[in-house]
Amino acid sequence: MIEEFQVRKDDLAKTRTARCDFALQDGEILARIDRFALTANNVTYGVVGERIGYWKFFPAEGGWGQIPVWGFADIVESRSVQVKPGERLYGYLPMATHLVMRPDRVKPERLIDGAVHRAELPPVYNAYSRVNAGPKFDPALEDPFMLLFPLYATSFCLYDFLLDNRWFGADQVVIGSASSKTAIGLAYALEADDTAPQSVGLTSRRNLEFVEALGLYDRVVGYDDLGSIAKRPTAIVDMSGDGKVISDLHARLGDDMKYTSNVGITHYENAGMGPDFIRERSAMFFAPGHIEKRGRDWGPGAFETKALAFWRDAAVKSRAWLKIERIRGFEGLETAWGELLGGRASPQQGLIAVM
Repeated sequence: MIEEFQVRKDDLAKTRTARCDFALQDGEILARIDRFALTANNVTYGVVGERIGYWKFFPAEGGWGQIPVWGFADIVESRSVQVKPGERLYGYLPMATHLVMRPDRVKPERLIDGAVHRAELPPVYNAYSRVNAGPKFDPALEDPFMLLFPLYATSFCLYDFLLDNRWFGADQVVIGSASSKTAIGLAYALEADDTAPQSVGLTSRRNLEFVEALGLYDRVVGYDDLGSIAKRPTAIVDMSGDGKVISDLHARLGDDMKYTSNVGITHYENAGMGPDFIRERSAMFFAPGHIEKRGRDWGPGAFETKALAFWRDAAVKSRAWLKIERIRGFEGLETAWGELLGGRASPQQGLIAVM
C-alpha cells in the first residue's frame, strides 16, 4: 500500500491522504521515501503545474495532484536485474511513502526513471543519483543538500544566464522575494563576481531586518518603497510572481527595464500581471532548459560540476542563518504545507519532512 499527500490542482490549500495498491512488474523497483525538503519552490511547482507539466511526474486522479519534492529514498523491493534492494537514491520524488520506478540507462553513479509517462519530461528531473555507488557521501550533509542544492543550482543557472547575456546591458539587478533561498543563492553568486552589477534585494517589511542582516545585497528595499529604486539600466529577477509589484516596477523604470526573468510564484495570489507589465522584455525562466543548453555548450557533466562547487561554497555560508527543522509524517506535512502556502514560514527555516 502506498500513501500519498495530494492537493487539489485548482485549490492548493485543499489536501488529502490517498491510499493506492500496486503490483510490482518485471523491471520495476519500489523505493521507500525516507525524507525530502519542503520549500516555497514547491508552491511554485503547484501554481505552474499545468503550464510547465509538474503534475505529470507523479499523476493522481479526479482533479488531485502530487507536488514534486527533492529527497532521498531506499530501494526495498526490486524486480530489476540492475538495481538491488538496499540502494539509496537521491532525486525527484512525490510527497508519499513509496514510489514505483522503472530503472533505465543505469550507470554506476545514476539511473533514469524510464516510466512511460515520464518519457517526454525534462531529463534533469528523471535522473537519480545512486548514493552508495558514488564517492562517499556524508549522511550529515543530506539535509542541507536536498534543501539547498536544487535551489542553489537554480541560483547558479540564473547567475550564469545573466552573465551569458552580458547582464542584458544592466548595471543593477533587482531581485524580488530577496529572502527566498533561491534569491539568496543568486546574491551569493553576484557578490563573488567583481564584474557583476549592483544588487538590490526586494522584500516584505516583515523580512526586511533578516535580509539586511545577510549583508549580501548592495541595497535592500521594501515592496512599499519601489519609488526609491534608481532609474538606471536594470535587470529584474523575480522569485515572487507578485503581479502588482512587477508591474509598478516596470512603470517606474520604463525603458531602463532591460529584462525581467520570472522565476518563482511565492506570492501566487497576486500572480496576475498588472497593466504596466512589459511582456516583450520578460520571460519565464526554466532552469532545466538552461542546464540542457550548458550541456551542449560545455559538454556532459560540466554544469553539474560547476553547480556542485557553487553549492558547497554557498552552503557553508548559509550555516550562519539557516535553521533546519524536521517535520514528521502526513500530519506534520499538512501543517507545513499550509504555512508555506500562506507565506507564513520563516525565511531562516529549512523544512525536512521525515516519512
